[in-house]
Amino acid sequence: MDQSSFSGRPAVDKGATMQRILIIGFGMTALGFIEKLFSYDAEDAEGPKYAVTVIGEEPWIAYNRVGLTQYFSHRSVEQLYLQPPSWYSSHLTNRLTHVTGDEVTKVDTTSQRAWTKSGLELHYDICIFATGSRAAVPSYTSLADIERTRGLFVYRTVEDLTRMMEYAENAHVKRVSVIGGGLLGLEAAKAATELESISNVTIVERNKWVLSRQLDQEGARIVLEHVKAFGIDVLLETQVKSLIFSQEEIPSLTGLQIHNGTTHPCEMAIFATGITPRDDLAKACGIEVHPRGGIVVGDNLATSVPKVYALGECAAWSGNTYGLIAPCIEMADVLAFNLTEGPTHKMRVMTVPDLSTKLKLVGVNVASFGDYFADQKLPSQVATKHGKHKKATAADSLPLRSLTYHDPFGSVYKKYIFTNDGKYVVGGMMVGDVNDYTKLHTLVQKRKPLEVPPGQLILGIPGKEGEFDGDDLDDDAQICSCYNVSKGAIAKCVKDGCDSFGDVKVKTKVATGCGGCAPLATSIFNSEMKKAGHAVMNHVCPHFRKSRQDVFMITKIKKLKTFAEVMAEAGENPMSIGCEVCKPAIASILSSLHNEFVMAPNHHQNQDTNDKYLANIQRNGTYSVVPRIPAGEITPVKLKAIAVVAEKYSLQRIDLFGANKHDLPDIWEELINAGFESGHAYGKALRTVKSCVGTSWCRYGIGDSVGLAVELEERYKGIRAPHKIKGGVSGCVRECAEAQSKDFGVIATSKGWNVYVGGNGGAKPRHAQLLAVDVSRSKAVRYIDRFLMLYIQSADRLQRTARWVESLDESGKNGMEYLKKIIIDDSLGICKELDEAMDALVGTYYDEWAEVVSTAERRALFRQFVNTEETKKGIELIEERNQQRPADWPEEATPLKFDVQDIPKDDWQWRMVAKARDLRPSSEGSTSVVINYSDTQIAVFRLHNGDLYATQQMCPHRRAFVLADGLLGDTPDGKPYVSCPLHKRNFALQDGECMTDDNYKIMTFEVKEESGDILVKLPEPAAIDSVLGTSKWMVKQAKKLVEQHGAKHLEIKDALRAYVRLRFTCQLILMENDIPQQKKRKMSPQPDNEPTAPGANLLIKRLSEKAKLPTRGSPLAAGYDLYSAECKVVPAHGKALIDTQISIAVPVGTYGRVAPRSGLASKFMIDTGAGVIDADYRGVVFVLLFNHSDKDFQVEEGDRVAQLIIERIYTPDVLEVDDLDETARGAGGFGSTGGHTLLTTTPAAQ
Repeated sequence: MDQSSFSGRPAVDKGATMQRILIIGFGMTALGFIEKLFSYDAEDAEGPKYAVTVIGEEPWIAYNRVGLTQYFSHRSVEQLYLQPPSWYSSHLTNRLTHVTGDEVTKVDTTSQRAWTKSGLELHYDICIFATGSRAAVPSYTSLADIERTRGLFVYRTVEDLTRMMEYAENAHVKRVSVIGGGLLGLEAAKAATELESISNVTIVERNKWVLSRQLDQEGARIVLEHVKAFGIDVLLETQVKSLIFSQEEIPSLTGLQIHNGTTHPCEMAIFATGITPRDDLAKACGIEVHPRGGIVVGDNLATSVPKVYALGECAAWSGNTYGLIAPCIEMADVLAFNLTEGPTHKMRVMTVPDLSTKLKLVGVNVASFGDYFADQKLPSQVATKHGKHKKATAADSLPLRSLTYHDPFGSVYKKYIFTNDGKYVVGGMMVGDVNDYTKLHTLVQKRKPLEVPPGQLILGIPGKEGEFDGDDLDDDAQICSCYNVSKGAIAKCVKDGCDSFGDVKVKTKVATGCGGCAPLATSIFNSEMKKAGHAVMNHVCPHFRKSRQDVFMITKIKKLKTFAEVMAEAGENPMSIGCEVCKPAIASILSSLHNEFVMAPNHHQNQDTNDKYLANIQRNGTYSVVPRIPAGEITPVKLKAIAVVAEKYSLQRIDLFGANKHDLPDIWEELINAGFESGHAYGKALRTVKSCVGTSWCRYGIGDSVGLAVELEERYKGIRAPHKIKGGVSGCVRECAEAQSKDFGVIATSKGWNVYVGGNGGAKPRHAQLLAVDVSRSKAVRYIDRFLMLYIQSADRLQRTARWVESLDESGKNGMEYLKKIIIDDSLGICKELDEAMDALVGTYYDEWAEVVSTAERRALFRQFVNTEETKKGIELIEERNQQRPADWPEEATPLKFDVQDIPKDDWQWRMVAKARDLRPSSEGSTSVVINYSDTQIAVFRLHNGDLYATQQMCPHRRAFVLADGLLGDTPDGKPYVSCPLHKRNFALQDGECMTDDNYKIMTFEVKEESGDILVKLPEPAAIDSVLGTSKWMVKQAKKLVEQHGAKHLEIKDALRAYVRLRFTCQLILMENDIPQQKKRKMSPQPDNEPTAPGANLLIKRLSEKAKLPTRGSPLAAGYDLYSAECKVVPAHGKALIDTQISIAVPVGTYGRVAPRSGLASKFMIDTGAGVIDADYRGVVFVLLFNHSDKDFQVEEGDRVAQLIIERIYTPDVLEVDDLDETARGAGGFGSTGGHTLLTTTPAAQ
């Protein structure tokens, strides 16, 4: 149990006079009540009226259950917290006490006491039940069954999801069934698809369609299409009869027994079949509960017992319980108001809650508003829909009419229900296009007559930009249904001085529930800011017609975690993949908010040139490596470690230039072992905090500049921002660290520290301005915190702090005075939020290099080629001042245009170049790899939708072999392209045209996926090498001189002249079955005893598409790995022949020996049988495996099962002789040369 009672502010002796409120349950409703209560029960001079104690069973403080599915991606409960832990400590002493990990087990309503499971005894004046609900399960199982069997789960809490993920990973679950096709069922199914081990997810729904409580059958059909597009199967009109379990001591689920007699196999079942109010504790206390469940409450939320109330999902009001967050928060608001304002205001009562919803499920927007099933009811039922506190009109008793719009091409469905005369809209449902939801919802709530005919209304309410235009909404229009926030409330915040959306969120709670209102709320905020005369920043790019600040706030408030989510919510086209401008901008925003690993699959494709591989790319495609050295302080031991690494990998300068991409993980590992961590010189992040030696060494120093510089660098390391950040600390006014030329700087004075902000060097230098004078060290750090966080949240894309401060001046705010009021005087009341945001962000730090080197999967991302361990250099290295550097580029880049027509068409064939898994396919983003084909480098790209493209790897601008490392983007009309990482020239993936410079064009190739293989249509190696070969285009110093003094207009077709001579003498090493026989190399007869010629080749013939060429693990490896072409089990203490589907011709004078792999032998006791491949053997190669362990061993297709070692042999002629030469050993047999005594037997005694 974690019991916490905080003292974050000065104590007020009001404990004896404050009434004690005990809240049983610590969920969203409980926290909502506390927030409402504290906002009404103002902490004025007389002190608050109430002290609150809240008890929660779960080990966490209140978290967002609406966003529970996000836990599958980030697996961090903290990211779900509705309020940070620091919020609970920010109130007066004794005002708020929270207890987690404990349970109230007894309540005595007479003595007004309660007891917890851990033994706490609590006295109260008011008791509030907010115990929520538990998952409901079908009659054929129970929650007890779920606890004692394996494979059964409910979808309710963080603990449920954690258990689910652990079981899926440890039990190797492949198939999951989700019972229930409602909102929760679709969320659970989508979440299940994100579990790595899961290959099949099925929704089992007893009704005729999914979402039967929100949509009709036609609308649900569109949702069903999206569900299936996610790879989720759906069984409709299907009822489960029973569950099937294995016969084990602890049974495991193996399938479902369906009512029609069939079975559905699965290893996991997730029940999403509704909820049941948790009213058992109240019932045990003598409090009235409803026969159908729930604690009975009146209009004022009071129970049958005085001083006891119930809120949320556990409360039954008018015989109904509610599982949506909006009605629960409404209950909390009513009770909080009555407890605080009741004596002086008219008491509020509960009214029929609005159950309208707008959600995004499995990639499609769904909304329902008003009485969306009104056309299926009698007129009298519709008339009373708005409850006993709403007066019915004559129109309510008339028959209703509905209007339907269905666009099957755009996956849009709308059904609006109108009064008989068409003057009022009663309710409706929307799928796909929900832009008009808020406006229609307002029309229903306010019962406003329509201004346009129904037929025009269903086609879209006129407006400038649909949902994102809130100008024509009334001030009382509800924007956030979760917390009942109106447009007027947002406007009032701006008028009161709020100029950040984060501050509006804190004051109103808008967009902190489900987050669906964030775009509209942000638009209203921006509009009100314009009306107030505040500047509005430029759009990020054509994909985002919003400023970076707007996108930041939408991402923050809606808690978006990926580029795709941001694009879907804030972009112009939800299906766009972005561009080289917005991708890094959004990646920076996501890092500033969540700081997730930038090389994770859902983030890696969005990183710009340097962030993509955590190092600074240089002009020859190599990288520089800069470990962090805080304040320049380093020991001789660490200096020596840098020197050792530099010498080992031929790196230059102290910045370690010239590191090959494939060497980066090894370099980082050695540096990490020496005590270094990533220096983030590659990111738009904190670079360094420069320092003089201060009081440590300097005779003039008056402040410990080194210590403060180290503290600041350690604090802000890893924080990403709109642009790079540099700091400086000087120990006296001599300013040796040049702190006033940095983004932030601190200078020691005799009374403390002066803080400067907004400076920079570079092309447009700017002196930093004085922010604070003679402040303490801790206050200086806190002011810098606020400055940086405000900059991160509100600056434009790629805007340095200097330009940002200047932009405040340009907006008429007098930038520095404006910053002083915000940061020091807290004029906007946001300092606390800025402090908490920075504290949270710095707390997420981790060493990105260490994340890479810790797993083989991440290290593999740095391979130069995906199909071989061979490496190639793209530019010649020359000697200069005893160091190596890349050869110079020609001063004038020669225009180069490559085209597939440069190679004869009859030479093109489909070639298997890689496995589909090598591309790391993911629906979360694009991926790319490089293929080495003879001497040509080919880039293969896979978009998030599965589309494949292949191009040359070389960018023709500077002949750099880097295109696969470039950002992928698309034009506003959807044309995909790759942006060169060096100079951002964009090449269309479809035709290779350069979209930014007509002088260049790249060659593109046809590519496809078949049976798990990636095939590219390519010519013979000699043909393509003559045009695109690496050695041909490598920049060399001599070639540079030639190009600068002649031959500047190079024609690609001239290269084909050499091909004519090579075509009939080239040697094809890989002999494909689909190449016509006359194009294969013929084996020329050679004498059996001919010695192996230098450079002889190992010839391989692939017999099927499943075959994989042998490879060597490293350049000096002795053996070639052999791969299985089938799936087969090697039984315990048994053997099996594994088919490789290849035939081999070893060089004459050698033989191939099949040897075991050490890893299989040491880990699994797998050995190989005798295997010899003679130079004249042309049959299929099989590998005989012996399993010496007690467990069966599974071999999968593509597994390495053995290694082939090529050894020289000598085959002398056989000659019969009468005698052999005598030797010292002679005829001695086994053991005759050893030192052990022979065993002898002695006759037994008689």
